[in-house]
Amino acid sequence: HRRTRHLKAFGERKRVCDMPGFGLRLQKLRERLEDRGVDAVVVTQPENRRYLTGFTGSDGTLFIAQDEAILITDFRYVEQAAREAPQLQVVEALPDGLAKELCNLASKSEAKRVAFESHHLPCAEYENWAEEADGFELVPIKELVEGMRVLKDEEELEAIKRAVALGDAALAHIKEIIAPAMTEKQLAWELEVYMRTHGAEGAAFDIIVAGGPNGAMPHAAVSDDSIQVGQPIVIDVGARFEGYHSDLTRTLYLGEPDYRFQEISDVVLKAQLAAEEGIRPGMSGREADALAREIITHARYGEYFGHGLGHGVGLAVHEKPAAGRTSRDMLHPGMTLTIEPGIYIPGWGGVRIEDLVVITGDGVEILSQATKDPLVKVP
Repeated sequence: HRRTRHLKAFGERKRVCDMPGFGLRLQKLRERLEDRGVDAVVVTQPENRRYLTGFTGSDGTLFIAQDEAILITDFRYVEQAAREAPQLQVVEALPDGLAKELCNLASKSEAKRVAFESHHLPCAEYENWAEEADGFELVPIKELVEGMRVLKDEEELEAIKRAVALGDAALAHIKEIIAPAMTEKQLAWELEVYMRTHGAEGAAFDIIVAGGPNGAMPHAAVSDDSIQVGQPIVIDVGARFEGYHSDLTRTLYLGEPDYRFQEISDVVLKAQLAAEEGIRPGMSGREADALAREIITHARYGEYFGHGLGHGVGLAVHEKPAAGRTSRDMLHPGMTLTIEPGIYIPGWGGVRIEDLVVITGDGVEILSQATKDPLVKVP
């Protein structure tokens, strides 16, 4: 059984060109379709869908052709889609009717080559689509929309800056209340509550609070372990504001630091500052990574810096560009990038310092303003 219902959002459907921001994005997407030699594209990746339409629901599929912009969703999201994406035609379809609906749309638009996001579409779903495909070819495609999202416009940057400010403030709050015997879970919850009660939609990701040896795991899960005096505490936190994310890491230390922590912390900070001062537009991600990696390697900690220097942040907390040892991504003005070198020593702990920056015409603009002073006095 299938049910399909076509709707117009609150009266006559607005034309795409009536919505300047999203209309321009759809226009650019259509130009990219021509460049790739396809007639239409089916967009299923959630961040790409939101970027193109403004629709925030969890279920929705876009069919974009040169003269069509259609959002297919189910009953739960019909009214929401009409409100959030009035520039699109909204089509209601039962889940088992999606493949047939896409086939109908391709036929009506006379599309012969229909692209799909091969990096996101499950194999089983592709097989359903292929069974229904009649008179057109399904063409796998990658990074069609991501190639647009990588360059942030002013509205996007403003939302990211708001998210960054929330993360900065949450970190400052934690430095005021952190104390021995608090658990990692307690601190992570305090961070999330602070951000939510100060304007964030939520945390950008699962918050990391990793004390002592736990900090040797770059993406440690929070535990019931207590924070102790004389141990590094890695805190990785981000906020989400209007769909856009921030990403911030600081490493704190309760009490007077010993020589080992001071040495490692100084090396990581030196590496981070070198990258922030040295990155220029036109560099590759590999060249940016080398700015920090060479300093850590020279200090004989190279084997303990196993991840890349950073990544882009936007509607997804991890997106293009990538800055790492093998990255060929090129850095251009308007891109965001985390600068987050770290040193992780099993059995001891870790130190990571992370800022979010925007590539400019001659360097970077550092968005993160949280203090990098690791010391927390203990009464």
